[in-house]
Amino acid sequence: MKRIIMMVLRNLLLVPYGWIRLNYYASHVDKYSEEQRFQLLKYICTRANKGGSITIDAHGTEHIPEEGGFLFYPNHQGLYDVLAVVDACPRPFSVVAKKEIANVPFLKQVFACMKAIMIDREDIKQSMQVILQVIKEVKDGRAYLIFAEGTRSRKGNTLLDFKGGSFKAATKSRCPIIPVALIDSYKAFDTSSIKPLTVHVHFLDPIPYEEYKDMKTTEIAAEVKQRIEAVIQTYGPNSCP
Repeated sequence: MKRIIMMVLRNLLLVPYGWIRLNYYASHVDKYSEEQRFQLLKYICTRANKGGSITIDAHGTEHIPEEGGFLFYPNHQGLYDVLAVVDACPRPFSVVAKKEIANVPFLKQVFACMKAIMIDREDIKQSMQVILQVIKEVKDGRAYLIFAEGTRSRKGNTLLDFKGGSFKAATKSRCPIIPVALIDSYKAFDTSSIKPLTVHVHFLDPIPYEEYKDMKTTEIAAEVKQRIEAVIQTYGPNSCP
């Protein structure tokens, strides 16, 4: 919360303009292209990060397909995760997010601009409908981000188990899977620190459908988790909570 306040105070002259514009885009999503909406989000994230003394250290952007649908699967550290990926990613994408954060101020407007899909993990029927919608849109060429852990780890850079069911959207749409390693993202909004912070975002080598088509979803989940953990471990104990 302290860092969010710092972001606002250091951008005090721009906040009213940015907030009004964000809300307008969120309320009129079909009036603007996905690229236009994404560029607005990147602008806001860039200004917020500067005000909050956050540097995004992005790696592997060359692994992101320039066209066609695919799925990002990052580890989930905190409320800042999506904003970190928005800042680092050169291409628009959307998100599957849990309904519990659907009304969090600012994130609500960000998700609206991304045409994010909110999932009710307690409602099996609704969850299946979400998966089917993601499959259809990925086949049509959109990109989505799914947190396979299902919830924030609350253990800093230590991962929870990745859920196999999260990968059904990939197997059914037969799209590339791009693991994303987030390092120290939790320090942005989920701690009280306001010290200068570097958040590392690694887009790892895509896993094409041909490579995982004969694997069970639980095996895919374990493989993606292992690849992300391997990158995080290279940063050593200083990146641990």
